[in-house]
Amino acid sequence: MRVLGMISGTSHDGIDVAVVDFTREGDALRGRVGHTASTPYPAELRARLLAALPPAPATLAEVCVLDTLIGQSFAEAAAAAIAAGGPVDLIVSHGQTVFHWVEGAHARGTLQIGQPAWIAERTGVPVLSDVRIRDITAGGHGAPLVSVLDGLLLGGLAGGAAALNLGGIANMTVLREGRLLAHDIGPANALIDAVVTARGLDPRGYDAGGAIAASGTVHPGLLAALLEEPYYRLPAPKSTGKELFNLAYVTAALAATGLTGLPDADLVATLTELTVRTVAADVRAAGVGALVVSGGGCRNPVVMDGLRAALPGVRVSPSDDFGAPADDKEAIAFALIGWLTAHGLPGTVPGGTGAAAPRVLGTLTPGAGPLVLPAPAAAPPRSLVLTR
Repeated sequence: MRVLGMISGTSHDGIDVAVVDFTREGDALRGRVGHTASTPYPAELRARLLAALPPAPATLAEVCVLDTLIGQSFAEAAAAAIAAGGPVDLIVSHGQTVFHWVEGAHARGTLQIGQPAWIAERTGVPVLSDVRIRDITAGGHGAPLVSVLDGLLLGGLAGGAAALNLGGIANMTVLREGRLLAHDIGPANALIDAVVTARGLDPRGYDAGGAIAASGTVHPGLLAALLEEPYYRLPAPKSTGKELFNLAYVTAALAATGLTGLPDADLVATLTELTVRTVAADVRAAGVGALVVSGGGCRNPVVMDGLRAALPGVRVSPSDDFGAPADDKEAIAFALIGWLTAHGLPGTVPGGTGAAAPRVLGTLTPGAGPLVLPAPAAAPPRSLVLTR
């Protein structure tokens, strides 16, 4: 079964796609990763999206417009992926998260926009969407959903492993002694990107190659204040997002510490060190021997060098070494969730999200013809092997 996975993550910069051809061999699932691509949002759309995100107010009219515009962008990205990579049986669209509602230790709701009907109409292929909410209704956080991929891909590593994704938010799946636990750690790129964008430090909206952070000096006082954030001390499972970690959060921290005049490079260096410190603390607490890293943050040498220095006893490697290209891993994960849903299998692991039990995920929008699904599988696969 060929599945196209699509997502725009918490960096809100564009759409990642991955076509995966899945075949089952006994207890093992094999996935051949075919076409992958990343399509930036048009500049006008990204600016409009960023302007509507919390803590800014947004009208229902603006949400409706963005739902359509993002849906149309996903539709074009899907059509381009099919043209380049060949026909697919199912499309899984995560869409764009615009709000993740968390109160204390509980997730109450989540909203991803990008109307899937535009994708189905454009491609004629059935679309699975709204993949997070069912887990939340079962008491979970609806995140990090990539943990289902991590469990199948890395569960056999001796000595335990942690799979780390460094997107806007850092999330980690810990696999040790047959158990899987996952949670959102805190900001990875979210605060760095917010400052770089707001202050015009790089037209790409992020610290390319960690160059800005490398040119600055970490401010100990600001770092200490940022590390006092109560979220870091909440027990897992837990989730967070840009509802908390945004530009206003940085502005408030600078005001509270009397550092509003801190040089830009020093601010970016301090926010980068915040990511390193919070991630390293959680990896040490997990007590694993290997850390497998994906997401845009793994292309930042300041972050990666900082993690290796802070974790001298841990093997740190990119997810590319396990068949999941670091820039495409989340899109691959949603393709996997699509395969699982199509076969009537849960796409969540309770230890990964905190749900009471596993759940089959998503809402299906039919394509051009009748909606035909494979025969339900009797049991889930126990492992996944990815190849190119």
